[in-house]
Order: sequence, then C-alpha cells, then structure tokens
Amino acid sequence: MNASAPAPFRGARFGPIATVRQTEIQPQQVLDPRRWLGVALRHARLFLAVFGVVLLATVAITFLQEPKYSATAHVLLDPRKERISNEAEVLSELPTDSAAGSYVVDTEVEIIRSPKLARRVADVLGLEQDPEFNRRLKDEEAGTAPAQISERDKRAVAANVSRRLGARRAGLTYIIDISFTSKDPAKAARIANTFADLYILGQLEAKFGANEQATKWLQARMTQLQTQVLNDEAAVQQYKIDNNLLSASGASLTEQEISAHQASLAAARVQVAEDAARLRTARAQLARGSLGDDVGEALASPVVQELRKQRAEVSRRVAELEVSFRDGYPELDKAKSQLRDIDASIQAEIQRTITNLQARLNVSQQRAAAIAGNLGGAKGQLTSNTRALVRLNELERNAEASRVLYASYLNRFKETSSQRGLAQADARIASEAAAPLKPTSPNKKLNLLLGAVAGLGLGGLAVAAAEFMRDGLRTSEDVEQHLGREYLGAIPELSSLSKPRGSVRKRLQGRPMDYVVSRPLSAFPEAFRNLKASALSMQGEPVRTVAVTSALPREGKSTVSICLARTAALQGWKVLLVDCDLRRPGLTEALGLQPRAGLIEVLRGGVQLEQAVVRDEASGADLLLLPGKADATNDVFGSSAMDQLLHRMKGQYDLVVLDTAPVLPVAESRVLSAKADTVIFAASWNKTPRRAVQNALKILDAMGARVAGVTLTRVNMEQQARDGYGDADYYFKDYRSYYAEA
Repeated sequence: MNASAPAPFRGARFGPIATVRQTEIQPQQVLDPRRWLGVALRHARLFLAVFGVVLLATVAITFLQEPKYSATAHVLLDPRKERISNEAEVLSELPTDSAAGSYVVDTEVEIIRSPKLARRVADVLGLEQDPEFNRRLKDEEAGTAPAQISERDKRAVAANVSRRLGARRAGLTYIIDISFTSKDPAKAARIANTFADLYILGQLEAKFGANEQATKWLQARMTQLQTQVLNDEAAVQQYKIDNNLLSASGASLTEQEISAHQASLAAARVQVAEDAARLRTARAQLARGSLGDDVGEALASPVVQELRKQRAEVSRRVAELEVSFRDGYPELDKAKSQLRDIDASIQAEIQRTITNLQARLNVSQQRAAAIAGNLGGAKGQLTSNTRALVRLNELERNAEASRVLYASYLNRFKETSSQRGLAQADARIASEAAAPLKPTSPNKKLNLLLGAVAGLGLGGLAVAAAEFMRDGLRTSEDVEQHLGREYLGAIPELSSLSKPRGSVRKRLQGRPMDYVVSRPLSAFPEAFRNLKASALSMQGEPVRTVAVTSALPREGKSTVSICLARTAALQGWKVLLVDCDLRRPGLTEALGLQPRAGLIEVLRGGVQLEQAVVRDEASGADLLLLPGKADATNDVFGSSAMDQLLHRMKGQYDLVVLDTAPVLPVAESRVLSAKADTVIFAASWNKTPRRAVQNALKILDAMGARVAGVTLTRVNMEQQARDGYGDADYYFKDYRSYYAEA
C-alpha cells in the first residue's frame, strides 16, 4: 500500500444484512406550501396543458351556445286574509309561523316544480305546438305541425318545460321567485306569469274542491244521522208507552201526578187548618157572650150586613121616638118590635154561619183524606216504574247523543255551504314577470371564470395523479421514505451545470469521466467527492472494496465507477478500477482500451494481476478490464480464485472499485456485491422504477451485501433547483458560485 496515501476510511455500521430505516414525514412537511409548489413546477407542462384544454373548451362552448332569456315572477305567500265570516274553512290556511313557515314555503316551491303544473301550463299555452319545446316538430317541415300530438309527446313537452323552470325561496322571506328560460324573452315572461297564475288558481281549485267534497260528505252523513235520531227517539217513546212512562215537561206522568197530589194535599191541609181556625174562633167568640155581631164570618155575610143596616135605621128611629114619646106609644112599640125581629134574624144568620163553617171543615177534611189516598197510590206506581227508568235513561242518552251529533253536522254543513264563493288563495302575485332586455345565458364572464376554476381544479388533479403515479426517485426524501436507505448524494447531468453568460447559456460538452480530470474544482467532480465521503465515511472495519451496481442497465453505474476511481486517485489514493460486467463490459468500452489480458485471465491463472493491470493516464488509477465477453455459464465470481484475488487487491490498493452488472438481470453481480466491503447502488434520477430498485435491494440484502446507500445519477440540476424542494440540490443556485466554471 502507498504509504503517502491517506488512510482509508473505516466502518462497521453494516452487519450481514443492512437494517432498513423508515423515515417519518412530519405533518408540517406535508402541509408545507413550498413542497407543493415544487410539485406544481415539476408538472407545470401537464398542468398548463390540462388548464388550456379546459379553458379553450369552455370558451368554445360559451360562444357556440344560443342566447337564452330568463324572466322571473314573484309570488307572495300572504298570511293576511279577508275575514268575511268567522267560520273555519274546510281547507285550512297555510301556517306562516316561524316554526313551520320555512317548511311550508319549501313545500310550495316543490308544488310549483311539480310535473302536473308544468303539464297544465303546456296545455294552457299550447306548447305542444311550439318547436322549442316539442322536438318532434323540428323534424317536420317548416310551418307545418304534426297531425296528432301523442300522450308521449305531451309528457316530453312537460318534462322540457320543467327543466327550464326555476323556483326558489327568496332568502328567508315568504316570496317565491318563479323564473323561466326561453329563446324568446316575451315567451319566457308569458310562461313564468302563467306558472304563477295557475299556481294560485290551483290553490283556489283545491279549496273549492275540498269544500264541495266536504259538503257532499256532510250531506250524506246528515241523512244517516237524521235516520238514526228518528229511530232513537222512536225507541224512547215506544219504551215509555210500553212501560207507562209517558211524560210531559220533562217528567213522567206518575211523577207529575205525585207532584200534583202533593200540591193538592198541601193546599187541602191548609184549607182544613183555615176552616178549623175560623170555626174555633167563631165558637170562642160566642162562648164569651158575644151577640155574634163581631164574628168575622158574620161580618163578611151580606145578609148580616143588610140586617145590621136595617137595625141601625130602626135603632135611630126608636131613639127619636123615645125622645118625644113614652113606652106604649104605638109607633115606638112598633119600632122596638122591628128592632127585636132584626136582632133575632141576625142571631139566626150567625148560627147558620157557624153551621156552614162546620160543614166546610168537614168537606176540607174529607178532601184532604182523599188526596192523601191518591198520593199513596201514585207513590206505589212510581216505585214499580223505577227499574224501567234505568233502561229509559239509556235510551234517552243515546237519542240525545244522536241529536247532538246531528246538530253539529247540520251546523257544519250550513257553515260549509255558506263558504262557497268566499275561498281565497294563500298566495298572490307580488310582481309579474317582464320580458328581459338582455340574455341571461350564456353568462360569458361566469362561464370563463368557472372554466378557469375547473381548469385549475382538473389541472391540480392531473398534477396530483401524475405525482401519485410517479414511480421514479427524485430527492433524498424519496430514497429515505420509499427505500429506507441512506442517500449518498446526486450525480448531476453534465449539461445541466452550465452557467448563463449574459443572455446566452453555454452548455458543457464532453464526456463526464474526462470532466472530472479537466475541471477538478467544478460542481461535477465535487459530487463524486461527496459520494466517496458518504459511502466510505464509516467506523470500524476498513472499507477497501466498493461495488457499484444498479437495478437495470444504462443507469450510469460505469460512469460512477470511473469518476469515483479517478476522484480518489486524484486525491492521492492508490485505486484499482475493475470491470466486472462479463456480458457488457461497458467500462472497457467507455475508456476505449484494448488490453491483451484482463480479469478473466487473472482468475484463470494464466496472467498475473500486475501483468493485466493498465494505467489510466488521466488520473493515475490502475485498471483491470475485460478484453472480450466471457463465458456466461462460468461462475467466476463465486469461485475461491475470486476471493483470493479480492484479498490480494485489498492488500495492494487503498480503494478497489468494482463496476458490476445490473442486479436484476444478472446473477453474478449479486454474488460479487456480497464479497465487497460496501455497495454503492446507482439509480437513474426520475427514471428508474421505484419497484425495480426495491426488488434489487431486497436481493442484495438476501445475499448479505452491505449496501452503503443509493445515489441518484443524471440529475437535472436546473429542474431539481426549481422543483426539488426538500432536497439539498434545491439550493444549487445559491451555492453554485463556489464552483469553478467550465
């Protein structure tokens, strides 16, 4: 080993199989707008293409559309009604309170949109004969109508009318906007107004129909109830007759008889008491020595009163005569005789009055006894009728219920009949539709705005889909997240490293492997110095052999091998670069050398290592090439000769770079990668399928290869600096000034 060369880096981070490291992406990284800006810039062409197509299609459709006009009529659901009568309507008014008002308005909007109303408008206006609504007329000759409009045509016209109708609630008000769209502005206004008129007319017809239907039903029900009332009342009367329960003024005959007897008995007893009192009074007066002139009954007698007048006249005459004459005078004696006769008559009349009082008392007593007897008989009859009254009450309740029900239906029938012609619609036209002066569609500004928004949305979806479907690797995050491997750095595309000079950008030309030597202070060789530092900066066992491989052919691994070897050699390392691709010795072809002996001859023992090695004059590195294609059937890398050769190489060189074949198509590279101290896996930037890299790494892990990490080759630094946010090369424009120009 060259004593002056720097000590090789050592490492022990790799075991038999490398541990796969998963990288978590923080939420703030996912939501970083600069990351999504990078994605948008990455697919800018796709985005602009989709946006342009959508916008052009919108413009074409907008300017090819036929102008249409929309007219709007405003209908108000009016809670105010004229109250001509206080009777409740058959069909109640629409509720307009805050709780149910919203649902009511929405329901009325759906009624306006109903196919039934559209069919009626079409029939009223004869829209079946209008080519704008009846498509079949377009197939007829101009100016001629079809012979007959079928039911199918009418339904199609109604459906066409419904599609052009718009009905919606105006904010939170009770106003419904009814709009209609047509090619003719006058026609649009006429149809919108017809919808409003027929909607209100439909409300009136619904109320008229409900009133008529209710009247007919009430009339039929009244007939039934009337018959029921007659039957129930007849049953009551018949039961009264059968059970002798006839009554008047709300009471049975027996009860009336008892009541009359009780009243008569009370009156009779009062009369008995009165007669007895009069008789006792008269007898008491006579017993006290009264002459009877103060007996009440006698005083009330006309005869006694007349006799008393005569006695007073005679007494006056006697008094006059006694003044002039003495006793014995004939006139005086005659007057006294008349006075005595009158007194005798009065006494006789008083005695007759007493006798009459006794007779009246006897009659009163007999009458009271008779009435009491009749009352007892009536009470006995009432007791016998008590059981029959229970059934009678039931029959009377049934009859009363029938009468009440019949009366309620009769009143409702009269109320309903009186409402004919008084029904009012729950809505009125707030303003009629007027013919619009300008077309409402196509709305060019709105369409262009919507087209732009749709273009942005579809472009964004296309970008998202392209990003989702992207299978290549572009950044260090892709390598770490999807592969779980260390990112060893990016190998730039040489043409993407040019610097602008004035208004002209000079593109770098030539082979990358030569550029490493000719411009050692430029950005391109710096990438390989970073790669060497990343791949060989290990601790522990010395790293002397590095296998460079890839998943598929033409991924730049030979260029990586040459440039890595030349970079290390230019730094003073003793380097051996070995071409290990037996089928396609790309390294030998790239260098343009034709040695007489190479790797195969050394392994077979025909040539010594020192005899087969050639010198790279540009960098001073040693080369072990392949003069020709080897026999693919021979397992040269799995032999003990290869192990011995590798051991010898590690003893003579600071760094041995093995340029191997792709892993997926060739088995020898898998065996050789496992024998190397570490493996650099090369993948073409934004080209190599991610699944291919994953499968190749799985194979290497299974073989026990120590993969240092993944390097991305042929990276377009200009594009990476524009849309590769999150990667170190995103800042290439900021630090490119540190490198020498080409």
